[in-house]
Amino acid sequence: MSDAPTLAILKLSESFGSVWADVAREAGATLLSIRPDDEPAEVAVVLVAAGGEEEQGLDVLRALADRWSAPLLLVGATTSHRFAVEALRRGATDYFALPEDADLLRRTLTARVEAARARMQRTAPEPGDPFAELAGESTALRETLKRAERVLQHGDVTVLLGGETGTGKELLARALHDGGARRDGPFVAVNCAAIPAQLLESELFGHEKGAFTDAHRAKRGLFEEANGGTLFLDEIGHLPMALQGKLLRALDERRVRPVGGNQDRAVDVRIIAATHVELRAAVGRGEFREDLFYRLNVVHLVLPPLRERGNDVVLLAEHFTTQLARRYSVPEPRITAAVRTALLGHRWPGNVRELRHAIERALLLSPPGTLQPDELTPTVTAGPPNVAGGLPFPASLDDVQYHAARAAMDLNDGNKSAAARLLGISRARLQRLLERRGEADAGAD
Repeated sequence: MSDAPTLAILKLSESFGSVWADVAREAGATLLSIRPDDEPAEVAVVLVAAGGEEEQGLDVLRALADRWSAPLLLVGATTSHRFAVEALRRGATDYFALPEDADLLRRTLTARVEAARARMQRTAPEPGDPFAELAGESTALRETLKRAERVLQHGDVTVLLGGETGTGKELLARALHDGGARRDGPFVAVNCAAIPAQLLESELFGHEKGAFTDAHRAKRGLFEEANGGTLFLDEIGHLPMALQGKLLRALDERRVRPVGGNQDRAVDVRIIAATHVELRAAVGRGEFREDLFYRLNVVHLVLPPLRERGNDVVLLAEHFTTQLARRYSVPEPRITAAVRTALLGHRWPGNVRELRHAIERALLLSPPGTLQPDELTPTVTAGPPNVAGGLPFPASLDDVQYHAARAAMDLNDGNKSAAARLLGISRARLQRLLERRGEADAGAD
């Protein structure tokens, strides 16, 4: 293979001129003409230029898809949606109708060639774990990440992320992108709840000049910005009903129409959506389209809340302490037993996001080299960890100590040594605390 990516073109018509040579030159690629029966070669993209011979283009697509691993782009003149769908069904990665899609085709070709060149020139090793930022060892989290790993290399599958606010849904979306087949394309994120409904359509699909007041120039939408990569639609449950049908059409046809426009534009985008809203319930209330829900819910991954992740709160606190101490150039403090107890005693309604801000606050407000429990947040105190049924207050010191010991045992699956380390006491001391309630034989090593 040469040191430059290859743009291969199968000419079924001579009516397209020299645009491909221009694109190849601009992107630093070489141009290769092929025949349907050519042996496969390493190329960035295969362009099937039908030019009025669309049916012939459909006929060769399946054979090309079986022989070539590169993306197949079919170019023709018809603007029929049915034809575009049929082209995708037969193996095309996308279909472009000229002259309407000329600019989009040029951008797509350039992006594909540049991505191939980046892969060829990459010297750094591939990241070992794309989920490294989602730190934790709890069973609930590992099960979710195990499911995520199974779809990592399927770059076109739609993923719906669930979980409470602050659990790390955007981190997971970025991991799926960065560790997947579209890692060389853009990752574009939009919060559907943060943009006024009257502006969201323009933000997603773009607009033409003069489409509305203040539309002084045409603007590309986020679908086009994400072409070749991933579009992350956060808080999809807040998408206005009027836009849900347009989103469904864009997902089904892989085409968008700017506000004020009269022509569709093809897009090659992978969708990852996220919501803390229970979409099935929203469908039942008539607030979310059922057909859109099923279109988004191809692979459903749910991130567990921090309160259900046991000792992960301590692991995350250590991770954030190291990260933030380096950022602010301050001594890195140790997570003491008192801090552990405070961390485990809070329910963290804001989840990982709340924890990170609490560690940041405590790091800056505590004496250098320390992390004071009372500085974590006004609602985090150095009381005993939460346990089933709660601890009545006021309570005796014996009750507080027992409940702390019992909770530490629960968080460590009955392992006394691990529970003692979590509390910052000896194993013998933990044994004595449990013996007071007749649990001398409880736990394992």
